[in-house]
This record gives sequence, structure tokens and C-alpha cells, in this order.
Amino acid sequence: MRAPHTFSIKNFGCQMNVYDGARMGELLAGEGMTVALEADADLVVLNTCHIRERAVEKVYSDIGRLRRDDGSSPMIAVAGCVAQAEGAEIPLRAREVDIVVGPQAYHNLPALVRQVAGGKRALDLDLPGLEKFGVLPKRARQSGPTAFLTIQEGCDKFCTYCVVPYTRGAEISRPMTAILDEARALIDAGAVEITLLGQNVNAWANDDFGFHDLLIALDKLPGLKRLRYTTSHPNDMTEGLIRAHAEVGKLMPFLHLPVQSGNDRILKVMNRNHTTASYLAVIDRVYAARPDIAVSGDFIVGFPGETEAEFANTLHIVEQVGYAQAYSFKYSSRPGTPAATMADQIAPDVMDERLQRLQSVINAQQMAFNSRHVGTTTEILLERKGRLAGQLIGKTPWLQSVHVTDADAKIGDMIHVHIDSTGPNSLAGRPVTAKELHVA
Repeated sequence: MRAPHTFSIKNFGCQMNVYDGARMGELLAGEGMTVALEADADLVVLNTCHIRERAVEKVYSDIGRLRRDDGSSPMIAVAGCVAQAEGAEIPLRAREVDIVVGPQAYHNLPALVRQVAGGKRALDLDLPGLEKFGVLPKRARQSGPTAFLTIQEGCDKFCTYCVVPYTRGAEISRPMTAILDEARALIDAGAVEITLLGQNVNAWANDDFGFHDLLIALDKLPGLKRLRYTTSHPNDMTEGLIRAHAEVGKLMPFLHLPVQSGNDRILKVMNRNHTTASYLAVIDRVYAARPDIAVSGDFIVGFPGETEAEFANTLHIVEQVGYAQAYSFKYSSRPGTPAATMADQIAPDVMDERLQRLQSVINAQQMAFNSRHVGTTTEILLERKGRLAGQLIGKTPWLQSVHVTDADAKIGDMIHVHIDSTGPNSLAGRPVTAKELHVA
């Protein structure tokens, strides 16, 4: 197979995959390759996620779809968590696949491409810790005002439903100096908002520094205007981090803090290592530190053995917290995880019905949260174009999307808008002039 000159990367799943996909693109561009549409690319990288239901089947479906009308296929690399979990099984099931590379080894992608061009298939599933960050090139210039920055990877929590400890490895934290250097490069390239990423991002620690120390250091960087982070674990919400939500000026008033269930027995079987009481205590302390904060969460319905009464506890904790938004999923078995072999697996129709009830409550809370902002004025960061002519879409500090038309504004600007109306998923507003702000 000839060496590829063009490439395409398709990312599935979480924001960390988006970050990883961008870094792989920088690696390939450093080899002289250029980006192309998937249908035209010499190399297609499927950067996979193992969290969603039927993730493996979807990967094989995508591989088959890459076959072209003349019967040929591009060079195909399967990367990410499905690659780590399935390993050598992938090329056995799909002979079109040339490269299988795990999420901790993608820094070796250029060498693997050369290996395939030399006539051999390539497999790299090493879990070498922080090695890849030392090998990755400096950040390429990027055009968007927002950027992701991975600061921590892996997980030591071993929730019984989760594959992350097996596909991403043990918890590792990047050095503070390396994170600050990458943040400066992103700011120099035009980013004004940075979202810190990690499987347990608030577990980040380096030498004697905790996560709140990192936030304080990033807050001091010139040119950075907004700072966010995701995803967090309740057990890693330290007092220092809670104080940071009150004291770090650039840290946005938004917290994504998954609870997964509102029932203590289910939480114990999940191996979450927190209780509903300890979770709610954290939420109370966060609200006390930052009363205007928006809280988001994750929920799994239909975990093995979950009774109707235990599911009702989940509905109750949603009502207690008052989420601005939340993600909810039906339990999905992952081979190799302890939950996959548990008794009392819940019937699909029961999970469907419970999920609909949960989402009805969550959607009502999100609509109520958005409605409270109608009639207020807030600053948004314009991120992309809308569907209508002249329309732009920006984000509030609380991560709400706002549609606005402003002939004088451009992507990357921060403008004040008066919120006029709301829908279930977004807000609409009009620009506020400097004179109006001054009068107000």
C-alpha cells in the first residue's frame, strides 16, 4: 500500500476524543499530510468510544461503509477505546483495517502508518502513561475561540459498569508546567476559552499542587477569558476546588458532577464510593460558594437489580438538586466489567419507560432554568454561525447556547445580549449597546 498523502479523522463520543483527534491530526500534518473529506482521504482514522451502546458494532458498520465503489478502501486506522478493548480481534473481523492503536499510544500513529505503507499491519495497545504528551508536537494554530486541553487521563475508581480503567489505564496527571505551556499556545492561537478535560479531571494532582492550584495558575494567563472543566467525581470535590468557584474569576459558574443514581444500594453496587447524602452535601457547599452556579449531572437507569422504588429515589434526587441540564442513559452492558455478569438484568422496555420519566423531569428543569434568564442581560462568547443569514451562536457563562443577530460581531467576540426568549435547548437574544449597558 502506498504512503497516504491525505487523511480524515472521525471522532466518536467524549470531548477527550475530540482533543485526541485534533492531536492526531497535528501529528499527521507534521508528516506532510493534508486534511481531506472522508470519501477522498488516503487514510481514515476512526477515533472510537466504548461508552455508548453497541459501540463495537457501530465501528464495524463504519468500516464497511468506507469500502468504495471500485471495491477498494483507504488505509484504515481504528483508534480510541474500542481499539484498546477489541485489540487484535478488529483486523480478524474486518480485514480492511490496517492499524489498531489505543488512546495512550496514538503518538506512534505516524510510525504505524509507515509500517503499513511498508506492507505490514500495525497494532499498538501500550498504556505508557504520560509518554505521549512528551512526544506530541506543539499545538498547531487553530481558528476557533474555544479549545479543549487534556490534563488528566485514566481512572482508578473502577465503577462496575465502566470500561475506562481498562481502555485508558490508571489515573495519570500531566505536569502543571506542561499544561500551562499548552494553554499559552492555545491562547496565542486564538482561544479565549479553555475547557480542561479528564476522566476524573478534578482528581488532577502534581507534586504538591491540587486541582484548585492549577485553576488559580491558569486564571493568571493573559488573554484567557473563560475557564471550564469536565468531568468530575464527587469524591474529588475538595474544599479548595469549591472555594475556587467563588474566587477564580475566569472559572465559569457551571459544574458537571455525575451522581449516576439516587439510591445508596445501587451506588454501592456501582462502586461509586459516595452516597446520596455525601453528593448532596457537596452540591450544597458548591451552591453556598457560588449561588448562581448551574449544575449538570449524569444518570444511568436500569442498572442490574434496580427496583421501581430505587428508581424513584433517582427522580427524588433530581428534584432536590435542580439541574440546569443533565445526561441520562439506559444501562448498557460492557463485556469485561463486573456489572455485565450481575444477576437481575433489567428488561429493555422497563429501562425505556424509566428513561422517559427521568428525561421528562430533567427537560422540565432545563426549561425552567433557561426561562429564569429571559429578561436578563449577559455576556456570551460567539462560537459559530447559526442556520439563518447573519445569525451567530454563542455561549453564556452557564453553557447555554444563545442565538443572536449582530452585523457588527464576529466569531470569537464577547458581546452582551438581552435574553428575549427561550426554547428547550437554547436561548435567543439581541445585542446590547455600550450605551444601554452604561445606563443599566
